[in-house]
Amino acid sequence: MHISEGVLSPVLLSCGYVLTAAGTYVGLHKADYGRLTTAAVLASFFFVASLIHVPLGPGNVHLILNGLLGLFLGWTVFPALLVALLLQAVLFRYGGIAVLGINTFDMAFPALLCHCLFRSWLCKNNIFRIAGAFCCGALSVAGASLCTAAALALSNEGFLTSAKILFTAHIPIMIIEGCLTVLIVSYIAKNRPGLLGCAQS
Repeated sequence: MHISEGVLSPVLLSCGYVLTAAGTYVGLHKADYGRLTTAAVLASFFFVASLIHVPLGPGNVHLILNGLLGLFLGWTVFPALLVALLLQAVLFRYGGIAVLGINTFDMAFPALLCHCLFRSWLCKNNIFRIAGAFCCGALSVAGASLCTAAALALSNEGFLTSAKILFTAHIPIMIIEGCLTVLIVSYIAKNRPGLLGCAQS
C-alpha cells in the first residue's frame, strides 16, 4: 500500500511527516527497551511480507501485517514501521523518501487505534481472543486503506477513482490478515502465553 513519489500534494506530505514524527517520538518514549527483539522481529515480518506486492494505480496491494505489529507494540508501531519503510525506500525504492511520512502514518495510526480497542481482548477467554485478533488484523488494514485512499483523494480529485479501487482491492487482504493474526495469536497463546503480557494488563 505504498504511495508513490510525485503523487501527493506538498501539504499532505508535510502533514504526514509531522504526524509520523509525533507518533515516533511518543513511541520511542513509551518503548519497552527490554522487548526490542520482539519489535525487530515483527518489523522484519512486515518488511518481508510487504515486499511481495502487486502495483495498482498509484498504490500497491500486498500483505501488510500492521495489525499484528500494532497489537503487540502499541505506540512503538510508529518507529518500527518507520524503520521498515525507510529500508524499503532506500534498498528497493518502494514508496520513497518524500512519501515516507504519510506512508508510515497511514499504516501505523490504524494499527495503534486497533491496539487501544482490542489489546485487552487477548487476556479474556478464547472467543474474545480470537475476535480481538481478527478485528485488529482486518480493521488495521481497512484503516490503512482508508487513510491511503483519503490521502490520494485529498491530493488530487483525479485520484478519487484510484482511491476507491485501492480500498476495494484490499478487502480480501483484510480477511486474510484477520485470519492470519488469529492463527499467530492462537499459536502464541498456546506455546508462549507470556508474550501476550496478560499478567501486566
